[in-house]
Amino acid sequence: MIPLDVVASLAVFPDRDPLPGLHPQEQQEPTVICIPPTDFTILGASGYIGTALAGALECAGHRVHKVTRATLPALLETRRNAGHVIDCIGLTGDFRTRPHDTAEAHVGVTARCLAGLHFASFLFLSSTRVYARVTTTAEATSLTCAPADPSDLYNLTKLAGEAVCLADPRQTVRVVRLSNAYGGVMPNDTFLGQLLREGRGTGTVRFRQSAKSTKDYVSLAQVTRLLPAIASGGRHRLYNLAAGVNTSHAAIAVALRRHFGWHVDFVPGAPAVRFPSIDTTRLAVEFSAALSNLSADLATLVADGQEVQCSPSMSEAVG
Repeated sequence: MIPLDVVASLAVFPDRDPLPGLHPQEQQEPTVICIPPTDFTILGASGYIGTALAGALECAGHRVHKVTRATLPALLETRRNAGHVIDCIGLTGDFRTRPHDTAEAHVGVTARCLAGLHFASFLFLSSTRVYARVTTTAEATSLTCAPADPSDLYNLTKLAGEAVCLADPRQTVRVVRLSNAYGGVMPNDTFLGQLLREGRGTGTVRFRQSAKSTKDYVSLAQVTRLLPAIASGGRHRLYNLAAGVNTSHAAIAVALRRHFGWHVDFVPGAPAVRFPSIDTTRLAVEFSAALSNLSADLATLVADGQEVQCSPSMSEAVG
């Protein structure tokens, strides 16, 4: 068996070639994005991303209207100018058991908001999970789904929501495919949320997927920095928002042991789940986005209720 530390050294944050047309120094020092105080409407403001985004916008001096599913009908009735709308509404872990609610959240709500709201811009949050069945992950990649596979319901409804947005003739209607965010108080139904809850409660973490499994993880600090910038001035209509490099389960296990002394093991014979690396060239060229580093940030995530306004790996990117 290959030791976890060896697997981690092979699988985490490989060196990447410089982006074409950019000087290496320009890639290493992300710019601080400043947006003049303006109006934002956050749909799904009580969820994980919506709560963090609304808080970050308020701290930056913006006027934020927080909308939940319960208050959305009232917003649609008022037909007031909603400013920059960021749609964070969605289902994640329970989508397989709630197919109708999933379709409503990802497609129905999106269509009604586009038809009924007055806005400066509209940004729909999709997911990098839509790349699950392909090997190339640029925004223009043709995607494949299997309607008969219950696991693809999430991807299909997110893509349908994307299609509704991108068919809208208004150029300020955009889509962001968001990777696995980490930071703040992570929901227990997420992979990292489950790991940290187990570790805090018992001092033991058991992975139910192979050590060779890999995913992309993006810092919540980077997410809350970039979503408003894309919403208010993105030059394109579709973006990947991700770290751009995968982190292996082995690397996470090593970091949990090193930082917290937890006992970490893997279920024997567990499957290896490998997601493709996400192409972030468009994001990097336009916004000089810095890479998130989950292994470096794990030590800041273990405290319950911690607000990760600026994770260590993003300390130069957030002003």
